[in-house]
Amino acid sequence: MLHLAARMARHRAAALLAVACAVLGAAAFLTAIGVLAESGLRSHVAPQRLAGADVVVTARQSLPQPGDLAVALPERAPVPASLVAELAGLPGVVAAVGDVSFPAAVIGADGEVVEAGDAASAGHGWSSTALLGSAVTSAGPAVGQVALGSGLAAAAGAQVGDRVQVIAAGTPGTYEVATIVPGVSGVYFDDATALRLADGGQAAAPTATVDLVALRVGPGAVDEVADTVRDLVQDAGLIVSTGDARGDVESPQATAGRGLLPAIAGSLSGVTLLVVGFIVAGALAVSISAQRRDLALLRAVGATPRQVRSLAAWQATVVSVAAMIPGVALGYLLAERLRHVLASSGMLSPDLPLTFGPLPGVAAAVLLVLVVQPAARAAARRVSRLPATEAVAESRTEPRTPSRARALTGGALIVGSLGIAVTPLLARTPEGAIGASLAGIVAAIGLALVGPLLVGGVGRWLARRLPARASASTWLAVAHTHGHSLRVGAAVSTLALVVVFTLTYAFTQTTVLAAAAGDLRAATTAQATLSAPALGGVSDEVAAAVRDVPGVEAVAPLSTTTVVAPLTMFGETTMESAPAAILTPASAGVLDLDLRDGDLADLTGDTVAVDAGSARAHPVGSTLDLVLGDGTPVRAEVVAVHGRGLAFGSIILAGDLAAGHSAHLAQSVLVRTDGTAAASEALAGFAAERPGVVLLDGSADASAGAGASAEAGGAGGLGAVPPELWINLVVLAVLLGYLLLGVVNTLFAGTLERRHEIAALLLAGATTRQVRSMTRREAALASGVALAAGGLLSVVPLAMLGIGFLDRPLPAGPWWLAPGVAALVVVLAFAAVELPTRRTLRTPPARMLAEAL
Repeated sequence: MLHLAARMARHRAAALLAVACAVLGAAAFLTAIGVLAESGLRSHVAPQRLAGADVVVTARQSLPQPGDLAVALPERAPVPASLVAELAGLPGVVAAVGDVSFPAAVIGADGEVVEAGDAASAGHGWSSTALLGSAVTSAGPAVGQVALGSGLAAAAGAQVGDRVQVIAAGTPGTYEVATIVPGVSGVYFDDATALRLADGGQAAAPTATVDLVALRVGPGAVDEVADTVRDLVQDAGLIVSTGDARGDVESPQATAGRGLLPAIAGSLSGVTLLVVGFIVAGALAVSISAQRRDLALLRAVGATPRQVRSLAAWQATVVSVAAMIPGVALGYLLAERLRHVLASSGMLSPDLPLTFGPLPGVAAAVLLVLVVQPAARAAARRVSRLPATEAVAESRTEPRTPSRARALTGGALIVGSLGIAVTPLLARTPEGAIGASLAGIVAAIGLALVGPLLVGGVGRWLARRLPARASASTWLAVAHTHGHSLRVGAAVSTLALVVVFTLTYAFTQTTVLAAAAGDLRAATTAQATLSAPALGGVSDEVAAAVRDVPGVEAVAPLSTTTVVAPLTMFGETTMESAPAAILTPASAGVLDLDLRDGDLADLTGDTVAVDAGSARAHPVGSTLDLVLGDGTPVRAEVVAVHGRGLAFGSIILAGDLAAGHSAHLAQSVLVRTDGTAAASEALAGFAAERPGVVLLDGSADASAGAGASAEAGGAGGLGAVPPELWINLVVLAVLLGYLLLGVVNTLFAGTLERRHEIAALLLAGATTRQVRSMTRREAALASGVALAAGGLLSVVPLAMLGIGFLDRPLPAGPWWLAPGVAALVVVLAFAAVELPTRRTLRTPPARMLAEAL
């Protein structure tokens, strides 16, 4: 059977080309998604600042979940400082260092901040230099002195003995440069000062916690010391890392980004599998249709229905396996490009490499075989079940009446998609918006099943209404549409899927973004925003000082963090991470959160505010169990319900609750003035006097960068596109390319299959010009039906999306998208039919008939 399948594949290579292209693209997609998922579980960030440490002790940076992946925690969880001395006394330990990081920046001679990496974690204690890969032999700084990394010193033009201005943890000061540390770019203080600055710059006793404890051990003693430390800290729930795992604990943000990879892969896999299944099944249907005569002749010489189906399945498998090899290789390259996009958007650490193992490629191959085998058997089912004589007779025609079960299934899917489309009305959240795109895809799959019935009906309707003066080419095009409804229906459904997928997927992203931006504009009553990204954030001193600026009426800090909150779906509760804004009672002066219940004045202590959607399960007065970004479990009281969930997230934390569990400094400060020009000038002068402080006008856009929920795409202040939108648009572009490949495959293969028809027309006296005119009219008819069907299937989901998010039956997005998609579909339809037709017409009709046999 396998030998016969291989011979048939060679004989019908043109018919199987569509299958090969579809499987190649599918293998690339599935392999790339598999690489992302595997990298999220196995990849490690190479240690940099901790390269000289042999053993690293940290608090747990993830929240385990029974039966599910652990949730990564992006905020640094503290470790007791007393552990440093305890571990230093263990046998084999050469040195124990309690490392801390805090915001620090150097002000250059020109009064501007010197750019030097991530200012939010640039400050360290001198003892941390013992953890660098190369030994530092110079003496450390004393009180009132700093050591500068060589990169930072060169950028600032500072030498040993110079005095430089440093803003550390929001506190400005002038320090003498004691030494320059080669190969790094941070600011190092004496250990006592560093501990005090890590505690927020308090003048009291140094903090009782450190970020991590790193050990240097004697040669060959790493494993023994690590085991001893694990036994010692096991009860405290601390994690001991060695080898490659040291890089993971160096940056919690990098580890949290790695934890996103399985989630991203999971979210991509759903729509990808639907599209892949659609395109591969369509290509197989075209391939089997081109070989109906071969399969019918096998029935005539005694092959059983089961043998015919097995032959079709194994033939498709042979072609698929040949296409999978380059497809899998292409998938590994595609995964690297996706990693680059994720890193460029800030969702992934640029230092996190992908893990390239054989498992994703093998899994993609197995999955595709499991798709190809049943799809090929289903496509060959009809010809295999017909009596031999009837199968041969039908091999040159198509069934006049498509399967009733197929049409009913397609109609049920289209009706079911309407139920999915109302999801945005029920949940005004990014998750609810996904219902619009999912409804469109489900409806398009339903159209693929009911397509032959639709196309046949359109063909009959046109045939009855064509005027007698219509050209012969037009009559032939309508007759072909009616007589070959299965073939034309496959092309129409694929073209319609391009329309539905592009419109629903793209407009879902832009509508959610527009709704979040609209909520933010409506919520923000401030006229300006102060931020200080080059300093690692805005200090309390700056926030307090701006209150004294003439014309300023209200000031409030604004930050975001991550919390892990319970999420109940279908009766099952899981813990999910979510962005959360951090506000204070003063926020009522600069924000209108559309409060539905409660009061922001009560947002003190261990309290939270929730959005209207979450209020169903957690009304005012109830308690909510959360895990903060550093892993600290808290029980907070709900004191307010707001209606700005898209802009500020489903949970808003009180500043008191987040203190000590999130970033050292506020991400921004919102300022409301009396609106006069004098107040604006005074604010501008205030910002100009403080290095690193940036004044942003247009508070709605400015505050988006700090306050909007990343989940809703609000992280894109000042016109920036939020990272999630970039990822979704990239996925849309790649999947759209695959869909277009499927369109070209279907139309190209379908046109080549008609060689005997074209030859018969030429022998009957038709000219090549008339044949080309006929196929062009067929392409126009197919693209017209596809645009009409795709547009109608998109109307309801997009109207529900617009009503649910924008209170209007229209989505938000670029006006040119719909006509652009229509033009693309028409161009593709004409090109994919015109090119193979011209190629076919170069062959003499008699030879075409001989090749078609």
